[in-house]
Amino acid sequence: MTQSARKTAIPNNWDDKAAKGLSEEQLLLYRSNLLGSDLRVTNYGGGNTSAKVMMKDPLTGKDVEVMWVKGSGGDLGSMKLDGFSTLYMEKLQALKGLYRGLAHEDEMVGYLPHCTFNLNPRAASIDTPLHAYIPVKHVDHVHPDSVIAIAATKNGEAITQKVFNGQLGWLPWQRPGYDLGLKLEAMYKSNPKLKGIMLGGHGFFTWGETSKECYENTLDVIQKAQDYIDSKDDGKPFGGPVISPLDAAQRREFASKLMPALRGKLSKVNRKIGHFNDSEEVLTFVGSKNAKALAALGTSCPDHFLRTKIFPMLVDINPAKDTAESMLASLDALLENYRKDYEAYYKRCANAASPALRDPYPVIILVPGIGMFSFANDKATARIAGEFYVNAINVMRGAAAMDEYVGLPEQEAFNIEYWALEEAKLQRMPKPKPLAARIALITGGAGGIGKATARRLLGEGAVVCLTDIDAKALEETEKEFHSKYGKDSVRVVTCNVTDEQSVIDSFKFCVREFGGLDILVSNAGISSASNYEDTTIEVWNKNISILATGYFLVSRSGYRVMLEQGLDGSVVFIASKNALAASPGAAAYCTAKAAEVHLARCLALEGAPRGIRVNVVNPDAVLRGSKIWQGDWKKERAEAYKLSEDQLEEHYRNRSLLKRSVFPEDIAEAVYFFAGDASAKSTANILNVDAGNNQSFTR
Repeated sequence: MTQSARKTAIPNNWDDKAAKGLSEEQLLLYRSNLLGSDLRVTNYGGGNTSAKVMMKDPLTGKDVEVMWVKGSGGDLGSMKLDGFSTLYMEKLQALKGLYRGLAHEDEMVGYLPHCTFNLNPRAASIDTPLHAYIPVKHVDHVHPDSVIAIAATKNGEAITQKVFNGQLGWLPWQRPGYDLGLKLEAMYKSNPKLKGIMLGGHGFFTWGETSKECYENTLDVIQKAQDYIDSKDDGKPFGGPVISPLDAAQRREFASKLMPALRGKLSKVNRKIGHFNDSEEVLTFVGSKNAKALAALGTSCPDHFLRTKIFPMLVDINPAKDTAESMLASLDALLENYRKDYEAYYKRCANAASPALRDPYPVIILVPGIGMFSFANDKATARIAGEFYVNAINVMRGAAAMDEYVGLPEQEAFNIEYWALEEAKLQRMPKPKPLAARIALITGGAGGIGKATARRLLGEGAVVCLTDIDAKALEETEKEFHSKYGKDSVRVVTCNVTDEQSVIDSFKFCVREFGGLDILVSNAGISSASNYEDTTIEVWNKNISILATGYFLVSRSGYRVMLEQGLDGSVVFIASKNALAASPGAAAYCTAKAAEVHLARCLALEGAPRGIRVNVVNPDAVLRGSKIWQGDWKKERAEAYKLSEDQLEEHYRNRSLLKRSVFPEDIAEAVYFFAGDASAKSTANILNVDAGNNQSFTR
């Protein structure tokens, strides 16, 4: 969100026509989606909303009061009705008789399932009591940067009183839980004219008797907070700039050089996926006079540091004088210092009941003049962590403009980060898929084999960068895959594998988008056929250029990235039956494919000591979906065998020993085998996927 976007008034998007006729729970969903659609209102996955609704009890048939509240997990902007927990209000009120005080806070979460209405499987969140005990029908709790900025100032209570003219109450910082719910109730009952309540260092609650009134109250509070901050902003945030950003192209080049090594060093506990952000907000902060002091204070809102860790790693460089190479040379020392600081923080704050120390390396890395790098177990989490730190930057800017920014006390922050309930949530997460946190690049990615391979790898948890020379087909593939797998998992870039710079640029793009490379599938290809005496030098050179030189350029760039990051890797060449068995009328094609196999063997020899495996998949007669059959190749092959084009697939099937057709998905399965850990002890191997062709037996 740029500074100009931040100063734009938040629109009231409530549409009475769209809301007409909706039930109370549908209006709650409508309101939630509206609130979640604007990141100035709440961050991804943050905040929660509720409505208290009269409904028929499925057992007694009597009308009972039921609270609908956003359940554990999920996102306000994209959730559906099944994202809400539903609980009997009568039973939630009865919990008050079981509460034994702050020392027994966490046990109250275990009672929430006993309050479930109509066997709803959506788990209730720890914020449920905070909504339940405010005696108003509709309640919102969101985390806008502008409001948190007030909550995170040294004199936040006085500023709240001034900005909102006594319409908002103030509760000092307290970890969300049952006791906080009771305090919200008590404050409301002591002053029912309140419009909402500010939570120190956290966010705020607002309410209304109707869903629309609640929505408008929420927007009004956020806008007043933002207007006040804007009136105090002198245009020189964080003490003013001391390091100017490089231009966009230079920043991208720096990121491309840095990310593979950074990813490798951050993946000591488990592999990470990276995200690069060089937005205006980030560059302003990292290049400012006060960046180092503010970053060391840590973030305030729990939503922020649960994603980003309590503090980032700020690199002390000036890219006008220092290079990416000089930063790389100091990277081990920087990360070691961070690890020691984080472990010291853990030792200071942990007790005998605390969960074990987690990954001690940073999630957020700030580089003056360049931007911000965030690394996590998957791309979405890495991106969202970066977005949350931008939220933290906005909070620090607003707080410093009004007063003095304060982070949470260290022990309080630790108690959130290593909360037993958060640890239990982590332990309940599903087991990672086999290729989780693996980055794949596939050339020829818009063709049949490329797309099938991408689907297979994506289905097993990898993220994928697809390259192809066909820009239109690549665009269509991108739309298809984004729709099915989400935008975070797939990137595309046009690439001509015969052009050295085009290949280099495509790998730089992949590295900037994901952080490195684990799996390279060299698949781009063509086909040609002609009698030997009719084979022109142009046909010969085209085959060698794409199928031999192209494979060399692609694998060289991929290999370099794998070496830079220092992690194991897998390279898979899609060759052909023709690499082992010559065919009449295809000398240029067969020769180039044979070169691919030998190139793979050469690379396997050099890659093995570095843990980089290189293997070959040899397809045969993959007609359906394969782009190489869309030109003259199909016609030429049919003529070579004196068949019609319609007879060609049956001919290939009957030619095989197994009498089976070979499809792109069969090739994808072989690639998946070589890409994953099941083949961890295989390199320089050839896997024929040809339904059995005795001419291409490897021995």
